[in-house]
Amino acid sequence: MTHAQKLCISILALALLLCATTSNAVAQGKNPYAGDAKVAKLGEFEFRANCAFCHGLGARGGGRGPDLTRTPKKHGDSDAEIFNAINNGVPGTAMPPNGATQQGVGMTEEEIWQVVTYIRSVEKKPGTVSGDAKHGRELFYGNQGCAACHMFDGKGGRLGPDLTGAGTARSTEYLMESMRNPSRRLAQGISEAMKEFSVEYETVDVVTNDGSNYKGTLLNEDSFTIQFVDMREKVHSLDKASLKSWKKSRQSLMPLYDEKALPEKDMQDLLAFLVRGAAGGAK
Repeated sequence: MTHAQKLCISILALALLLCATTSNAVAQGKNPYAGDAKVAKLGEFEFRANCAFCHGLGARGGGRGPDLTRTPKKHGDSDAEIFNAINNGVPGTAMPPNGATQQGVGMTEEEIWQVVTYIRSVEKKPGTVSGDAKHGRELFYGNQGCAACHMFDGKGGRLGPDLTGAGTARSTEYLMESMRNPSRRLAQGISEAMKEFSVEYETVDVVTNDGSNYKGTLLNEDSFTIQFVDMREKVHSLDKASLKSWKKSRQSLMPLYDEKALPEKDMQDLLAFLVRGAAGGAK
């Protein structure tokens, strides 16, 4: 056997050993640092450096990533499942593989376990949603008109964010505030969760040179054109030179649902639909 062949065999054996080590670490599902406050502090440092851009400071959710202080989590709630989501990513979402040999931030196994330990340290008990999910579904698609602007499970409008995963990605407090005061989160630049690229729902008011008026949600703009979807969900692409005036604002198109417009009981029913409907519990 030549020296080159021996070298290839050695490299292959090392690669197989590394794969087996990582696989065993995930398969056994045991966090070697579980409950260690000092390691959780190290994990917070790793989280701020590598994860907070999407998941927000304190792991409470950000532009693209869900609130990780919630439990159970959509893509698995055990230590092994959280490790695997960080290490290998979540297909079909904006979460990339972040292991040492992957395309993301490239954390070592030890650093990933530190992050898992940190996430465990900031978790909160799940809030109770006592509403009637079936009635919430009726409100969403009926009286409250949510589906006129929002998609849920492939059904509804396109003017606002798709809410299919909102109930499992955001806290009930966040969802309540988004209904009671929709412009507050928009004004902070909060984007739709779990998109490959963040989408900010800016409002546009447009007046063309022929006097036509449009109001809607901005899709895109460059130096010469703007693209937006109007209140009837018609998409427009207009030259800025053809406009008499146009402006963007951080004022949400969504009406403010105070307790007169949306009583507390109906609010709880809508929350129940968003939470349980996303999990298949409100058909």
